Amino acid sequence: MKKVGIIDVAKQAGVSVSTVSLVLRQKGKISEATIEKVQAAINTLGYIHNVAAANLRANTSNLIGLILRDFSDSFSIKVMASIVQELEKQGFMVFLGQPLNDHEHLERCLLSFKQQGVAGVIYLASDTRTSSLPSQIRECPLPLVVVSQSLLNDPCNLVMRDNRQTANLATRYLIERGHRNIAYIGGREGCLIREQRLLGFRSAMTQYGLVNREESAPVCSDDTQAAGFITRQLLEKNNTITALLCHSPDAMIGSISGIHQVGRTVGKDVFLTQQVALVGFEDMLHVNLTSPSFTYVSSASEETGRQAAGLMIRKLKEPELQTQRITLSGQLIARESA
Repeated sequence: MKKVGIIDVAKQAGVSVSTVSLVLRQKGKISEATIEKVQAAINTLGYIHNVAAANLRANTSNLIGLILRDFSDSFSIKVMASIVQELEKQGFMVFLGQPLNDHEHLERCLLSFKQQGVAGVIYLASDTRTSSLPSQIRECPLPLVVVSQSLLNDPCNLVMRDNRQTANLATRYLIERGHRNIAYIGGREGCLIREQRLLGFRSAMTQYGLVNREESAPVCSDDTQAAGFITRQLLEKNNTITALLCHSPDAMIGSISGIHQVGRTVGKDVFLTQQVALVGFEDMLHVNLTSPSFTYVSSASEETGRQAAGLMIRKLKEPELQTQRITLSGQLIARESA
């Protein structure tokens, strides 16, 4: 069977080869009627457009390299899904890399991207204990967009969450509901997300003239058992605490255990001293299925992905575009726990 080519499509549609090429590349000002004729010819003949060959001829690429280090991080997974969806809408495809470390594995990943001819790289930063990018990413010669959950010092096209704003928003919400003794549970020592949120937490407390106690923000490992233990310790030492900001979904789930162990319950009524209000920073399915349902500040993961994809596309279209830093605020979703 003869292979169907672009010339065959042009003859079938009754248009020029250049018109078919423009339709395939979604370029130029082509009328809807002409586009429909070309698409009908493609469907009739069963023509398959070789995008890779077309990109090679035009010295362009519709491939974007996406680096995701941590598949266990729900925020990164949601951002990745949003990036892929947005890029596909614009005719791009994603080439995914998951280097195991920031050294030789990352080097091989970037080399693979280069061999595949990607047009640009989106890097989902996962190390929340450093404000610097790996040297290989900093020196990447391709258009680069970085997505980070914490503030980075490197000059790069960056999309990130405003952790200080989210914690300030959550704290003010609790204060305005009558809470005066609020604690922050979770986050490891040196975690930049925790440090930024604590700035927002403490600034809200200061704004309302409330006391900031160092012992009201204990660190703990990211698991439910550790969060449960530290919550119990905290409430036993200070039974006037009526609200907790929970660093992670695990911290939120674990804190429920600690609250119950000291004979108290989860709830929003500040005047019932046995109740403890909970506010988290993530929107996750298993958190949403709890009873009571959790109040949280959204992570804006879908919008983060859309912004990252959009910034990459703008960078490809305008190579001289100045470095952009996009900071996304969270939205508080009030439910039963606070």
